Formats: sequence, structure tokens, C-alpha cells
Amino acid sequence: MAEKKPAKAKGSGSAKKFFKDVRFELGKVIWPGREEIAASTVVVLAAMAFFAVFIGLIDVVFVNLIKLISA
Repeated sequence: MAEKKPAKAKGSGSAKKFFKDVRFELGKVIWPGREEIAASTVVVLAAMAFFAVFIGLIDVVFVNLIKLISA
């Protein structure tokens, strides 16, 4: 029978390899530029404002409905 190689002990060099691989993968990332980040931020803030107003209006409608029903 062929002898098996002993398994490499976990923790011996694996953390170093992990961080080396992470650094390599992060090098492949295409990071957004300042203009793209600013545009995305404006879109997010506009969406938040829209939904805040929308939910606020729904809240006012339901409060008035409950007042009409309970009166």
C-alpha cells in the first residue's frame, strides 16, 4: 500500500497564505471613483427622503382612519 503524506497542521502558515490571497484578490477590485461615489450617495439620499415622506403619509392616513373608526 502507498503511504499517505501526513496532513499539514492547520494554522501553520495558513493565516499568512490567507492574507496574501486576500491582498491579491483586493488588487483585482475595480474601486469606484469620487464622482461615482457622489452620484450613488445622492441616489441613496433621494430614495431615503422619498420613502420617509411616503411612509409618513401612510402613517397620517392610518391615524386618521383609526380616529374615524373609533370616534
